[in-house]
Amino acid sequence: MGTTTTTIEDAKRNAANAAVAAHFDPSARYIGIGSGSTIAFVVEAIQALADPRIASINFVPTGYQSRQVILNAGLKDTKFDSLPTNTLIDVAFDGADEVDEDLNCIKGGGACLYQEKIVATHAKKFVCVADHRKLQPRLLTKWPSIPIEVEPLAARAVLSALEELGSEKPQIRASSMQKAGPIKTDQDNFIVDAPFKTLLLPKDILKSKSLYPAHEGVQGEGEDGVWEVEKLAREIKEIEGVLSVGLFFGMNGEEVLAKGGKKGGQKPVAAYFGMEDGSVVVRRKGEGETKINV
Repeated sequence: MGTTTTTIEDAKRNAANAAVAAHFDPSARYIGIGSGSTIAFVVEAIQALADPRIASINFVPTGYQSRQVILNAGLKDTKFDSLPTNTLIDVAFDGADEVDEDLNCIKGGGACLYQEKIVATHAKKFVCVADHRKLQPRLLTKWPSIPIEVEPLAARAVLSALEELGSEKPQIRASSMQKAGPIKTDQDNFIVDAPFKTLLLPKDILKSKSLYPAHEGVQGEGEDGVWEVEKLAREIKEIEGVLSVGLFFGMNGEEVLAKGGKKGGQKPVAAYFGMEDGSVVVRRKGEGETKINV
């Protein structure tokens, strides 16, 4: 008997169905809706529940496109800056361009990283939904670059600063339309795509001699262009003119709240990946990966 291969669209749908089944609460007040291509399937899965309480939920978009998904589904749209003071979003669903073993994410392929990060860090938990291509051991394994939102006036200076950090040929993202110039974000900024070498995790630094025999004692601080995720993210954010960096790292929302914090975190509490065989792989902190047969 031959092996059935699931299409990318079906893989996204399977991941969305599993994530919604595990994390969506029809009694929630606020739900974040991200900008990734997978998120349309999250909204579809929420609609399929046919729960009348859904009509009372405020859905918070991460940009113009996700707002259109919400409105087209007949759901209630609430802008982030309309949230009551000190109110947290119950759960934010969003995609990612790549996710590593520690649940660090690259986001920004759709040029919405700034609003995506705002919503994620003001949610009790962020749940990532993606297909199998995004499931990787380290960031920048397959995805080629880090998206960075940059104020246009500072763009050239930012490109130069990124090269000093070890990025090879960072570029301002161009529009797909000829003669349209650079892509503009919802904040009217540019996106710079900065390639770097595959990013390390803290546990890699402890084994640096075996991983990088030519660079004994590597600390992931830019030696020969080798960076650890969080260290690089913080260095880029310090560049004047950078609004947001498409690296989501640190604690997740549940961890922040458990420590007495009043906001959420950048990392997802879990990431759901639709696989080629029709299953869904779930990656959670400290639990490794589990497989759900759909």
